Amino acid sequence: MIRHTALSANIVAFCRFLRKKGFTLSAEEEADALRSLEWIDYTYPDEMRDALRAVLCRSRRSLEAFDSLFHQYWKELERAVDSKIAHQEQPKPRPARQQEVFKSLKTWLNGNQEKEEELTAYYGLDENLNQRNFAAVPADEVDELMRVIRALSRRLAAHLNRRRQATRHQGRLDLRRTLRANLRRGGELLDLAWNKPKRNRTKLVVLCDVSQSMELYTSFLLQFLYAFQQVFRRVETFTFSTNLQRITPLLRERNYDEALRELSVQPLGWSGGTKIGHAFDTFFRDYAARFLDSRTSVIILSDGLDMGEADLVGDALARIRTRSRRIIWLNPLAGYAQYQPETAGMRAAWPHLDVFLPGHNVESLRKLARYLGE
Repeated sequence: MIRHTALSANIVAFCRFLRKKGFTLSAEEEADALRSLEWIDYTYPDEMRDALRAVLCRSRRSLEAFDSLFHQYWKELERAVDSKIAHQEQPKPRPARQQEVFKSLKTWLNGNQEKEEELTAYYGLDENLNQRNFAAVPADEVDELMRVIRALSRRLAAHLNRRRQATRHQGRLDLRRTLRANLRRGGELLDLAWNKPKRNRTKLVVLCDVSQSMELYTSFLLQFLYAFQQVFRRVETFTFSTNLQRITPLLRERNYDEALRELSVQPLGWSGGTKIGHAFDTFFRDYAARFLDSRTSVIILSDGLDMGEADLVGDALARIRTRSRRIIWLNPLAGYAQYQPETAGMRAAWPHLDVFLPGHNVESLRKLARYLGE
């Protein structure tokens, strides 16, 4: 069995596998299986299994057999040789020096020549990559991690855009709820469940720390924000260190490399000190009236290490909180078990936060999803 790197190719191969096991599947159902993944976070195996089961099972017998065949196929796939790696003569050696553990922003910009990307199947990934701290990613895994972050970000943004809610009136058929409601009737679709688009008024404002202490995380977080903003347009993004800068127009550029090259030459204070309170105060004075309202969630990406006035952090956040729906703080240092918000800046910010989460790896970014659409 060959494991493809493209998710779509693995889904098509899975449909062929089911046909060999007695499933009757048409090309249309195969296409529906691919389309169903647009509505879920496919990096969760159980969610992908449920979506495919809803589309590909047409009888009680197929429903009963599906779960075991699903697990059998993907388990065999894990042992398969990657179709690309199989054609490589020699594996690339891992860098030995500690300096090469991480590609800095400029190294990433200059070294990234990739123009096309593929969504990678969850089961084809190194599961540890989702849990690995951004600050400890080897240089030879940075490109793969960037692809994972792009896929995750677009999936979360699409989910936020396409949320649906149940309705009693005829709208769009809800396959999952329909199948679940009719299982006890032997699979006959007697009761149909419908849903309709959920009115989405959510807006986001993101404040991203690009100071020196955040250097190991900045390029990954900016990739996440760039991919997110390509799908979800109701987001405004700012960077800060000693000064605040609105970068929304640049992140809306189609080409990520060009956008980041432009950012790297602007006076944003890359790898400098941090005056968090001053940046928050500037945001409130210059932008709050324009971008904040009761539908806006403010997301802060920062380690909270501040060289400015700590009291100003709390004062500015208190004012921001009165004009917004919630404040979510993602702190990369919170990924360490021993972390406590003991710095002066974090102590000042703490009473004004609605949500405090780690922001150090892919899994922590995925957890952000539950708070975005509330």
